[in-house]
Amino acid sequence: MKLEGTTIIGVRRNGQTVIAGDGQVTQNQQVIMKGNARKVRRVYNNSVIFGFAGSVADAFTLSERFEEMLNKYSGNLMRAAVELAMLWRGDRALRQLEALMIVADKNDMFILSGSGDVIEPEHGVCAIGSGGSYALAAGRALMENTELSAEQIARESMRIASDICIFTNSNIVVEVA
Repeated sequence: MKLEGTTIIGVRRNGQTVIAGDGQVTQNQQVIMKGNARKVRRVYNNSVIFGFAGSVADAFTLSERFEEMLNKYSGNLMRAAVELAMLWRGDRALRQLEALMIVADKNDMFILSGSGDVIEPEHGVCAIGSGGSYALAAGRALMENTELSAEQIARESMRIASDICIFTNSNIVVEVA
């Protein structure tokens, strides 16, 4: 049984960084198993936020490893992200994990992947998951054409994605760095 399906967006604007995610967990792309999962979290004395998309068990494993790296490197987000990506890519067991993460603090935001990617998004917006493309397009349009805050852009982008993507719901969790 494979549990997946979500949308996560990260937005940075005017000194505010936000990560938002929906709450839907889908089994085998057929059944909504849960509508209020929490896929956006605060760690490291509430100074770092992250969201994950992909296989639930894999995402939790990576979340634990990410927290370990943050503790090991005293909250240095860039160093923790690079070290996690290197471990994720290099470890035989971790390499099989199917998930993506957006990690952020008040200064930086990155997308992490199992292929060793640590990507700093352009234009202050990034998104992952099944509805990520919809949320990203909405976020970019809102960034370029409105004066909305980062939180408002994240919420509206998630609402738009939830209207389009069948694997995304409107039970939105938002964390501000």
